[in-house]
Amino acid sequence: MDFFPNLLHLALLSISFSLIFLNYKQKSTRAKFPPGKKGWPIIGETLEFVMNLAVFCGAQGNKFLFSKENKYVTSWWPRSMKKALLFPEALGNSSKEESTIMRSFLPEFLKPEALQYYVPIMDSMAKEHLELDWSPYNKVKVFPLSKKYTFALACRLFMSIKDPNHVTRFADPFALVTAGLMSVPINFPGTAFNSAIKGGKIIRHELLSIIKQRKKELSENKGSSAAHDLLTRMLLASDENGRVMNEKEIANKIIGLLIASHDTTSTAITFVVNYLAEFPQVYHDVLKEQKEIAKSKGPKDLLNWDDIQKMKYSWNVACEAMRLSPPAQGAFREATVDFTYAGFKIPKGWKTYWTAHSTHKNPKYFQDPEKFDPSRFDGNGPTPYTFVPFGGGPRMCPGKEYARLEILVFMHNVVTKFKWEKANPNEQITYNPSPIPVNGLPVNLEIRKF
Repeated sequence: MDFFPNLLHLALLSISFSLIFLNYKQKSTRAKFPPGKKGWPIIGETLEFVMNLAVFCGAQGNKFLFSKENKYVTSWWPRSMKKALLFPEALGNSSKEESTIMRSFLPEFLKPEALQYYVPIMDSMAKEHLELDWSPYNKVKVFPLSKKYTFALACRLFMSIKDPNHVTRFADPFALVTAGLMSVPINFPGTAFNSAIKGGKIIRHELLSIIKQRKKELSENKGSSAAHDLLTRMLLASDENGRVMNEKEIANKIIGLLIASHDTTSTAITFVVNYLAEFPQVYHDVLKEQKEIAKSKGPKDLLNWDDIQKMKYSWNVACEAMRLSPPAQGAFREATVDFTYAGFKIPKGWKTYWTAHSTHKNPKYFQDPEKFDPSRFDGNGPTPYTFVPFGGGPRMCPGKEYARLEILVFMHNVVTKFKWEKANPNEQITYNPSPIPVNGLPVNLEIRKF
């Protein structure tokens, strides 16, 4: 019954947007903006981004955005993503503010002494994961299992959660959140975004319970077993003014870290396994390196920091996998002032975006770019600003070294335990936004015998 009035309102709204758009366009004719179309409002190219977006390409584009952080641009994420992840009170906070607070706590957690402590934990958890979730089967799907492993590891190191059932209570709603973060932000029952909103609420509620319990344990001097985890450090830390974060602020930061630490790393691990299956000689060379390390250990010895430093070829392989299939496609920035780049004006408020693909597969920077060649990373490696899986500049991923340890520890365990081949050599890859094997990368397993 209300169809025609609603249709009239929609038509009037569309006309109003169009008039605003045309008026803006007339006023902007004197400025030289980047090439491309902004599209018409509501429909066309602005269906996904009702905004102005400038994509910076190439090594120079990367260098410019990375080096102009906090001068011309600042970090930015769509409000819809914040709505799915954060408590409502934090929606008005700038991405720069949230990131600055988070980074003030990470150096302590990610300094070399702390990272050395994580290596044997990563090793023991990788062994347990492969024994329980891989060994009993002739065929497994790598992508969902890698997500399970990296998420369980993050729960252990960030919050000292060891109970698999407790981890699952987090993992299930997190799957809803990650699946809906980059979807069309329509909060209507049945949509991916609506599921992400619901998943975010469950996670925040669960985190608040954990934080309250940890505060109680600390007040009763029962928190010594969790002294190394990030949650305890956040509860005990304060800024230069003596202010401590409240429970909701801590929960927001933990959510962000869980998303960042397990989603992209699990993608990197998946594609390492993928390329090792595709290139037997590369697999053989990785195995040779890892067997030498394994032979130097006792039957019950776990990997340590020194062992990781010996995995040079394995890390070259991981880097080449991330070059060809970067887990993070790029990131947004927002212009904080009017500026000019390459002769084009970028007005204040415009969103900018750097993308790994503009350099990773560019023959200008990587000869024969589609070839899998780990030797590209020998010596000093690629030209600066061309290999950017972790970003760059002040906003380079602070967890880069954590991710390196996690990937290498997993590589050590999987190659020394299994041989494998892809069940579907022609499996397609989709992007959401990270690359994802459509069928989860099923592989046929064979337990290695020494």
